[in-house]
Order: sequence, then structure tokens, then C-alpha cells
Amino acid sequence: MSDEAQADRRGIEIPEEVARAAAVPEDLDASAVGPYSVPDTSRRRQAGAVYLLAAAAVAGGLVAGALPAAMWWTTVAPLAAIALYHVAAGWHLAVRESEALVEANRAVPFPVGHASAQLGFAGPRAKPIWNVLVFSADEPPSERALVRIDALDRSLVDVYAEEVPPAER
Repeated sequence: MSDEAQADRRGIEIPEEVARAAAVPEDLDASAVGPYSVPDTSRRRQAGAVYLLAAAAVAGGLVAGALPAAMWWTTVAPLAAIALYHVAAGWHLAVRESEALVEANRAVPFPVGHASAQLGFAGPRAKPIWNVLVFSADEPPSERALVRIDALDRSLVDVYAEEVPPAER
């Protein structure tokens, strides 16, 4: 396996000492189960191929006369439409979790302590967008921000930063 493939599989890492010190329950401890990485959304294209094959099989049965003609509209057309959508929405993630965290760190005006990245989707073609929640490095955090990063070209979509209200500290 190449170094790049191993880096993609590495995923999120939590040092064992940190998990133990924070008394993280075993079912929430990422290191207990093993490394995790968000799957590439280009896998949707594989599902699209399956739907396209199913549509082709039904269309073949229709051409052979083994199936009723109404199945063109009730089966073949919906399967083909779903296949096309899966292919159109099968984006390749150019930016992974760790890179999104680095970009979020650069985008905020304060030193970052804790951060969390979550992959969301925008628009009809489900364009992947990283939503990164970051907190300032001081204890307790005095500032927080939500940074949205395009997972295809690393561009900054949006940044919302605010001071943490004293009642929440």
C-alpha cells in the first residue's frame, strides 16, 4: 500500500493518554475501535453503476418482450435517473479531515485549542463542505468559530466567529 493510501486510512487519531485523562468512555474512544476516516464520496459512482446495470437489465427484458412495456416508465426511467444522480453527486474529496482542520486554524484570528470537523453537503449535486467547529486555546475557551471549507478546492466558504458568552464558560 502506498504512503498516500496509508495516510488516507490513518484518519482521526486521539492519543491514548489523552483519552484516559479525559475519562472518555470506551464506546466513544476512537482509539479503542481503531482509526476512522470519512469515506470518499466518489464511492457514490459505484452505486450509480449498479443502478445503471439494473436499468439495462430491465430494458433488455423489455426489448426481448419478456416484460410489459409500461416498465419503461415505472422501472427503467427511475433507475436511470437515480444512476445519473449518483454519478453527478460522486465528488472526489480533495481535502481530508486533517487538512480541513489546518485550513480552519488559518482562517480564525485566535490560537485554536479544540476542534472538530464534520462533512456536510450543499446544493442539488450534494457538493461536500467541511464544517469545522474550533475553540480558542485558553481554558476555558473564550472564543469559538464555525469555519466552512470547500472539500473540493480548499476554498473558504464561510467563517463565523464569536466570543463565548461568560455564562457558557
